[in-house]
Amino acid sequence: MFGAEYYEEMRPPRQVTAATIVVLGFGVLYALLGLMALTSAGDQISEIVTGSKGSSAVVVVVAWVGAVLYIAPAFYLRKRRRWARYLVIGVAVLGILGGLMSIPTGLLGVAVHGALLVLMLQHSTKVWFRR
Repeated sequence: MFGAEYYEEMRPPRQVTAATIVVLGFGVLYALLGLMALTSAGDQISEIVTGSKGSSAVVVVVAWVGAVLYIAPAFYLRKRRRWARYLVIGVAVLGILGGLMSIPTGLLGVAVHGALLVLMLQHSTKVWFRR
């Protein structure tokens, strides 16, 4: 049309908003796990997670690294940063593989990470991150 201006949608697609909420939730859970492992329950938590009582420091480090891997992209997905999308895709793939290794207890994790992967790979999400 003559005189029409180009319109770019400024709001992210619903898929991006949903993925942001999910990864932020996972990040908070990982951070809480890391904090709980620092308490007197650290040995019990490390025994549940790793199978040995003396590895609470490992649980803390891994939990906080996991928290960063989830929380960092959560703040940048809605700002249309491609690296955040790629990081969520990578974390989702790792979550799926990790969940498959621990079947049947990991089935919920596989489902949630599979949903994250689907959200990040949908057409509307790809188009939104290209702009």
